[in-house]
Amino acid sequence: MGISQYDTTRPDAEGIAYGLAAAGLLTVLVLVGSRRLAFFDPALVGYLFATLFAVFGITYRYVMWLKRPPTRLFWRRGWQNFLKPARVPRNLLRFPRVIWDNILAQSFIGHRDRLRWWMHQCLFWGCVLAAAVTFPLVFGWVHFETRPDSQTVYRLFVFGFRVMDFPIRTVLSFVIFHALDWAAFLVLAGIVLSLRRRLYDHGALAVQQFGADLVPLLMLFAICVTGLMLTVSSLWMEGKFYGFIALTHEVTVIFTLFYLPFGKFFHIFQRPAQLGVHFYRWAGENDPARCRRCGEAYASRMQVEDLQKVLGEVGFDYRMPEPVEHYQYICPACRRKLLALQQAEILGGVFTR
Repeated sequence: MGISQYDTTRPDAEGIAYGLAAAGLLTVLVLVGSRRLAFFDPALVGYLFATLFAVFGITYRYVMWLKRPPTRLFWRRGWQNFLKPARVPRNLLRFPRVIWDNILAQSFIGHRDRLRWWMHQCLFWGCVLAAAVTFPLVFGWVHFETRPDSQTVYRLFVFGFRVMDFPIRTVLSFVIFHALDWAAFLVLAGIVLSLRRRLYDHGALAVQQFGADLVPLLMLFAICVTGLMLTVSSLWMEGKFYGFIALTHEVTVIFTLFYLPFGKFFHIFQRPAQLGVHFYRWAGENDPARCRRCGEAYASRMQVEDLQKVLGEVGFDYRMPEPVEHYQYICPACRRKLLALQQAEILGGVFTR
């Protein structure tokens, strides 16, 4: 039985150092971008500290994740294969398509289930829009002012520089000021589709867990509903209960930010690393490993040899006598056959190859 040499139950000094560095860098960017807090809204200080904690936690966990032997190997190999001089031009041409297929369009999900693809798209773009609006506002990087000579014209400032002027009570101002509402509607649509799948899809029902699968949806739902209620209160309720709703919304957002490094949301930050696997696969496609039993190609030689190293690092020894050398030199089909043959031999039956 394999035993990993990495103890994840104790705090990791390197992870803590990187986490503090990331949180410190964000603090500096907030100070610079808000012109030494001149444009920072003190009412948003709770959001800021929760974000700093989330950045620390995400960075810490990411460093720990990269220390795992399989992840570390794929991470290094991915960069090596991407930056290999002979392959850089081809990789740069492929890179936009890889980003599009795996991050933006997520076409690999569409091949499995079209409705599931719509669910992910609504959640993804809703969260992206919400983050693109919320964090710059929280950090003081973006703020609005009325023009000195007209109370009906707003000015948009980014990092303290005026970007544009626009009149209020126009379609443009309505779209800008309700950007978070549009994001909430997108996320709610994704939540509805996700709950539908988790209620009726037998495969999802069999493996789902309340803490890992349903709690994230409930947190997103709470954020969206309380955020929309702020708009309802200000537009149609004459500001009634606005303070209570704002506090409830802040608590739900802060709780979600605290949850980011520990729950299912962490896969958002893991997903970009998956891009390196494509370049890893392309780098080895012309050098296949052949099964030592049947002679068929079944994987790249680089992948097979790297897997042998990883298995050794985590304490698994699959070495075999010559001429096989290692169990990983046996293709999946032959492994199943060998298992059947061993079972037959143990049971005393007679099977032909």
